[in-house]
Amino acid sequence: MNPIAKELNQVIQNGNPFLMEMLSEIGKNLFFPKGILLQSAEAKEKAHKLNATIGIATEEGSTMHFHSIMHNIKSFRPRESLTYAPSLGISELREEWRMSQFNKNPSLAGKMLSLPVVTCGITHAISVFADLWVDPGDAIIFPDMMWGNYNLILSTRKGARISKYVMFDDNGGFNLKGFEKKVNEEAEKNSKIIVMLNFPNNPTGYTITEQECDGIVKILVKTAQNGTNVIAVADDAYFGLFYEENILKESIFAHLADIHPRLLAVKLDGATKENFVWGLRIGFITYGGKIENNAESVYDALVRKTGGTVRGSISNASHLGQSVVLRSMRDKDYPAEKQEKFDILCRRAIRVKEVLGFPKYQEAWDVYPFNSGYFMCIRLKSTDAEALRVHILDKYGVGLISMGPSNLRVAFSCLEEKDIEELFDTVLKGVEDLET
Repeated sequence: MNPIAKELNQVIQNGNPFLMEMLSEIGKNLFFPKGILLQSAEAKEKAHKLNATIGIATEEGSTMHFHSIMHNIKSFRPRESLTYAPSLGISELREEWRMSQFNKNPSLAGKMLSLPVVTCGITHAISVFADLWVDPGDAIIFPDMMWGNYNLILSTRKGARISKYVMFDDNGGFNLKGFEKKVNEEAEKNSKIIVMLNFPNNPTGYTITEQECDGIVKILVKTAQNGTNVIAVADDAYFGLFYEENILKESIFAHLADIHPRLLAVKLDGATKENFVWGLRIGFITYGGKIENNAESVYDALVRKTGGTVRGSISNASHLGQSVVLRSMRDKDYPAEKQEKFDILCRRAIRVKEVLGFPKYQEAWDVYPFNSGYFMCIRLKSTDAEALRVHILDKYGVGLISMGPSNLRVAFSCLEEKDIEELFDTVLKGVEDLET
């Protein structure tokens, strides 16, 4: 049991032991993690200088946004915004999003997919997925560099067993050998394995190359051919934010869908980050399997089961949020708006790489590979990450996220280009302060 959960349970036990008797097993194990959200809250209060903690994008001190989003928020009729949306989502939005998946992923051409089901953001999509596909004790394979909320959703709430491999090899690329070893280990012990594939990765901002994608696909197909049922989940939260030429510009879902009867590809994605509407909480879950008979009926059944999970939890995602996203996607300026914001984030990523190449930082930390998304990470060589985070927040008003004993995550999505060198200079000052 998580130590925070134990602490909360003790408080409840001391106050009223009968309440502890009433809690479910999941209830006894639940807790609010002292992770990114808590550190971000501290940074919001104290980071008067620079705040590179939370996973949104900003522009000149304001929340980054599309004009086609903000322009439309005030102009919806009550039936487009105040009524209940269907539990499966607005049909027009589901069709629009499926069409966009084929446009963004040419490798899906000719493949049959389910119609996406709308969720309340990707976090909810992960929870919906878990309701349908995860039993207590199931093995879910992750890299060691992973988003902390997976633990709360899949391990604490569903009782799954998180099985990790080291994400990067010695050459700074995706650790295919380590991934294959972990898949083989779990396939030998289990009739079903679940593999979570998150690119661009949170927290590192790494996306695999096309060659690495081919390697992952071959490993999973071989596992399926050998008789293990494989569920490959593509968490595409930061899809589209690819800043280098030699990386995969599609979702790995497009390469895994419709490839083997024992391999189910699941796509979790959303307007949340792709369209810079974090608070609207609009995500999607889509299935892509190799179905020999009555594929349309099978997909309809899976969609209905998924809709039942939505109905049984939140009932439906925001009607207003769905309507805003739909109208924005159909706006004539939508492609230009996406390109404009992409260019801003790309320039920031390039600047981060330039700055981190300066010799002055080399004795203080190493840089994890990154080429996409909102984030990047550094690995401190001799300084405790949490102590450093607290020190630079209190002394210099700069907010970062600590992850484990030696890693710091930087959200360059909310840093102006002109502030990037100052941020890393401040981190270096903090390292020097603590060492002396």
